[in-house]
Amino acid sequence: MIQLYLSLLLAGVACFLLHFGAQYRIASLLRSRHPNEWKIISESDGQPTNAVRTWVRLQLALRSPVLPALEDNAVTRWRSAWRYSLWAAWLCWFGALALQYTAR
Repeated sequence: MIQLYLSLLLAGVACFLLHFGAQYRIASLLRSRHPNEWKIISESDGQPTNAVRTWVRLQLALRSPVLPALEDNAVTRWRSAWRYSLWAAWLCWFGALALQYTAR
């Protein structure tokens, strides 16, 4: 029981790390393969934005149908990893909480 609990916690952490790592990988792919699209995310009115604003704009791009329209398989794969890893992380953590609750 303890091994399952710890495994679920570690899997949750790994999925959260994958979620944030996928954002970084998508940003680097956009910078290198699609610089014009990256400019839309990283600039506002021709001026570079700060890191927080760039991150917010990247979040909006990740949720929009724009990235699949680029027809870049690597970006699409990393976007799928970004999208589903967060759900998997929460499922693992809620599963661990359920195990903890039932163990009492």
